[in-house]
Amino acid sequence: MNTNILVIGSGGREHALAWKLAKSAKVDHVYVAPGNSGTALEHKVSNIELTDITQLIQFAREKQILFTLVGPEAPLAEGIVDQFRNSGLKIWGPTKFCAQLESSKVFAKEFMLEHNIPTAKYSVFDNEPQALDYLGLQTLPIVIKADGLAAGKGVLVAQTIIEATDFIKDIFGQNKFGNAGSRVVIEEFLDGIEASFIVMIDENGNILPMASSQDHKRLLDDDKGPNTGGMGAYSPAPIVTDQIHQKVIDHVIRPVIDGMRNKGHAYSGFLYAGLMIDKNNQIKTLEFNCRFGDPETQPIMSRLENDLFDLIENGINGQLDKINAKWVDEFAIGVVLAAEGYPDAPRKNDIILGLDMIKNMPDIHVFHAGAKLDNKQVYTASGRVLCVIGMDKDLQIAQKKVYAAIKLITFKGMQYRTDIANTAKIYI
Repeated sequence: MNTNILVIGSGGREHALAWKLAKSAKVDHVYVAPGNSGTALEHKVSNIELTDITQLIQFAREKQILFTLVGPEAPLAEGIVDQFRNSGLKIWGPTKFCAQLESSKVFAKEFMLEHNIPTAKYSVFDNEPQALDYLGLQTLPIVIKADGLAAGKGVLVAQTIIEATDFIKDIFGQNKFGNAGSRVVIEEFLDGIEASFIVMIDENGNILPMASSQDHKRLLDDDKGPNTGGMGAYSPAPIVTDQIHQKVIDHVIRPVIDGMRNKGHAYSGFLYAGLMIDKNNQIKTLEFNCRFGDPETQPIMSRLENDLFDLIENGINGQLDKINAKWVDEFAIGVVLAAEGYPDAPRKNDIILGLDMIKNMPDIHVFHAGAKLDNKQVYTASGRVLCVIGMDKDLQIAQKKVYAAIKLITFKGMQYRTDIANTAKIYI
């Protein structure tokens, strides 16, 4: 019997996951729903034009899918895991209840407070006047977050009162984020270095940490400009020392597992804790994501020595304690190439040139995200178009490799950061 796997999603994260699964000798074919140009071009990988959960369940039955791996947050928030499980199908990801850690900022903050998970002080508002009154009493900078899912764009670190006021008015008055903006969280600004801490958790409470990484969320160099879904990431993140690693397991990850179980819900799937680490090595939790990060997935999968199939299978079977994750001893740096106008109004349908020139470059890999295939040519299709990975044991050489490869790629209005992984140099 063929071993078929289904991956849900269409971004760079899903291309990286499908690419890694397809490398497994245990996997015959990987289907990606709906996928992108990158997954369309991979060996042993096919795209399927499905997003409806009921149709995906039917497809999984027809193709005798061994297990399904969920990439993005929206299907998790919709309850895809519950529906697949109720249909007798194996799937990797948290239930709808557990996914509230990401789908609702308010739920996450209240959960953290209840379970003594270190986080920033905050207040919640469901109307503009009270939010603005509270804002007037706070010191700057201040962080404002739309409650629901907003593709990484529902957060503002406001440097001025005008900026903060305009954002709140956009959320409530202009309905900028729809239902996701029915409530806002206003929280204190935390100073330090961010890190992404991602683990796998099975229903028995076993934890398998992934390699450390750091995301760069702002559009422009030196962490300037608007927040985005992520403009690049690197792994490992030297700031995550063994001591900090253990702190996060003990004071962030384990309380999530215990807290969910106390509420009658066993957490299983990926869990991503966005952390702020201050100059005294104190940690606070900025956010939770209930899936692998994007673009963190791309460098992390590039470093993974294990067969990803084995990791997911052990996770689904509640046996993560029976496997250890192994990593290539190199830095992997991923730089996102974004469309002109991203994040607000990205251009689309521009031809992408140069991909063939870097296809066989050593230590370079390109993961497609907002890109589509038309008559064997790749075009831009949304904001974050590609993620280019460069690898080397030496951080600075890895940087040089990835930026040299990027210079060979062109599309109209292409924008990217030139400082991805600079923060790692402080700790090396």
